[in-house]
Amino acid sequence: MAEYLPGSLRQLTPLQRYLHLDGPLLGLLALLAGYGLVVLYSAFGGDVDAWQRQLWRLGLAFAVLVVLAQIPPSVLRRWTPVLYGVGLVSLVAVLLVGVSAGGAQRWLHLWVINVQPSELLKLALPMMVAYYLAAHGMPPRLPAVLVTLALIAVPGGLIAMQPDLGTAVLVIAAGVFALFLAGLGWRYLLGGGLAAAAGMPLLWYFGMHDYQRERVLTFLNPERDPLGAGYHIIQSKIAIGSGGMYGKGWLAGTQSHLEFLPERHTDFVFAVLSEEFGFFGVCALLALYLAVVARGLWIAAYAQDHYGRLLAGSISLTFFVYFFINMGMVSGILPVVGLPLPLISYGGTSMVTLMAAFGILMSIHTHRRLWSS
Repeated sequence: MAEYLPGSLRQLTPLQRYLHLDGPLLGLLALLAGYGLVVLYSAFGGDVDAWQRQLWRLGLAFAVLVVLAQIPPSVLRRWTPVLYGVGLVSLVAVLLVGVSAGGAQRWLHLWVINVQPSELLKLALPMMVAYYLAAHGMPPRLPAVLVTLALIAVPGGLIAMQPDLGTAVLVIAAGVFALFLAGLGWRYLLGGGLAAAAGMPLLWYFGMHDYQRERVLTFLNPERDPLGAGYHIIQSKIAIGSGGMYGKGWLAGTQSHLEFLPERHTDFVFAVLSEEFGFFGVCALLALYLAVVARGLWIAAYAQDHYGRLLAGSISLTFFVYFFINMGMVSGILPVVGLPLPLISYGGTSMVTLMAAFGILMSIHTHRRLWSS
């Protein structure tokens, strides 16, 4: 039987048909990237060389998006178990022979470069969960739920052991979102939440490093060590609050330009944006982020198979968690976990992974088979 699709879906635009790019989503991502370049120029203090390096990285990230968008979802689905397996083996290799830096062991040295396998799992885990659940029926029964939780827990635990709590949270969230979108019953969700709450004391005493416990204590009371562990958060909140409604103006932020705000071009770039562009600048950023999430969920709603629907929904909701955690930690409502602000913070690896995910999202949307009744 032919499937009926609304009139707006019966034909793809030339951009979608020939380049497999979704115009609205691409435009929103370009606006976010442009906003980020404006903010970073100020955060760098007018350092053109550093700003140009970020521009090149953005170009690479968008190129990866275009390449991934050309790959049909059927091909991605076929290679999903392989990608997931390679990711797991790489995570184990990191623990055994990984490169250490800054107190963390997160990289593998391959010939002339270091790679971070946890970035691959940001894509491979939701792909694997969608692959497994799509093949075992929905809503999932208890055996399928248990297997899915194992698929999520193993890489999540390996990443947390590096330690990289921020990436572990994103990877686990991606898998849980796919499981939720598959129709997981509320009793399972409630039971999982209660079990997680009950396990918090064990996590505190046996699963967290000293510096991670210090971050939680600092989150609860930054003033306990205002010149040490609490310095970042205190200065960040001063910057955010001093921006007021309209901000101090581009290049006019005092907290950043007078060197009070540490890591102002990476994890704490949101404080720079808030100080210089104020409440309305933050609202504009949130509007762009939420529009990206809404477009992603729209794509998920009209995906033509369970694999595409679960994967697109997981990518979209995980992107929400991504920017929510960064904004929360910079404004002092969440502990600091070291996640950048997507498409705004300076960096390369995480941005390339993020744009690869959006390339997959566009592939799911533009490779649809359309019929009209």
